[in-house]
Amino acid sequence: MKPRKTKDLNELNEMELVQSLKEAEETLAKQKFQHALSQLHDTAYLRILRKDVARMKTLINERKRVK
Repeated sequence: MKPRKTKDLNELNEMELVQSLKEAEETLAKQKFQHALSQLHDTAYLRILRKDVARMKTLINERKRVK
């Protein structure tokens, strides 16, 4: 999976962004669990997910500051 671009995330509204963040955090938790059990094949995916979560949280916080 490729990382999400900030440009693409900016196009989402607040509700979609929060929902996407929730899904990414759940996926990250599942992937971390699989990694702990040595069942994860693509460990680079963890890094991509962590960066995506951080990117989404940053956008949400920026939008809150503007309001």
